[in-house]
Amino acid sequence: MNADPKRIAAEQAVEWVKEGMIIGLGTGSTAYWAIQKIGERVKKGLQVRAVASSENSAQLARQLNIPLTPFEKINRIDVTIDGADEVDPNKNLIKGGGGALLREKIIASNSEKFIVVVDSSKVVTHLGEFPLPVEVVQFAENLTQQKIVALGCEAKWRMDKSKQYITDNGNLILDCSFGRITDPSTLDRQLHLIPGVVETGLFVNMRPTVIVGHLNGKLDVLE
Repeated sequence: MNADPKRIAAEQAVEWVKEGMIIGLGTGSTAYWAIQKIGERVKKGLQVRAVASSENSAQLARQLNIPLTPFEKINRIDVTIDGADEVDPNKNLIKGGGGALLREKIIASNSEKFIVVVDSSKVVTHLGEFPLPVEVVQFAENLTQQKIVALGCEAKWRMDKSKQYITDNGNLILDCSFGRITDPSTLDRQLHLIPGVVETGLFVNMRPTVIVGHLNGKLDVLE
């Protein structure tokens, strides 16, 4: 029987969680398994505090009795565990398939250790096959879309059934197909120069530890 690569990678990542830590909880199908494992350890007596990158992850943490702490009560995050939609050989990432890219980036950038857990299908030679999520404000969103398209992509509004998808921050998401992204850092800077762009799903130069799960149960840890 094949293993669940997301689950085994996420559970391995939780080995980095120690007593008394402040933990950043990611969002999405892989982060789900990490939160479940943290909940198991809390039930057995592990004492930690957590901050969540989305309302969905916060709700799951509450169900599992993982203590959540307000951001104004902390000045650091010890370790964040999250997933990714793509990982390139330089450990640059595309994230945001779950719609929480802004909060995920804030939490990851304030973490002493950032652990990314993926299955092997997410490891790519270059970013860009997965459409790049870009979070934008609702005001004059069509003008922001035009500026983004001018950078050389096809940009479609993410939908929630028949309506535009709204993030936990009240913004919209454009899923942008650039094709092969050869210079993620430059593209990230270009997008941030556009008024109306709040954040991009390009996570560059963040030096994550990447844990890759395989169907045969094998794990690769890329420090």
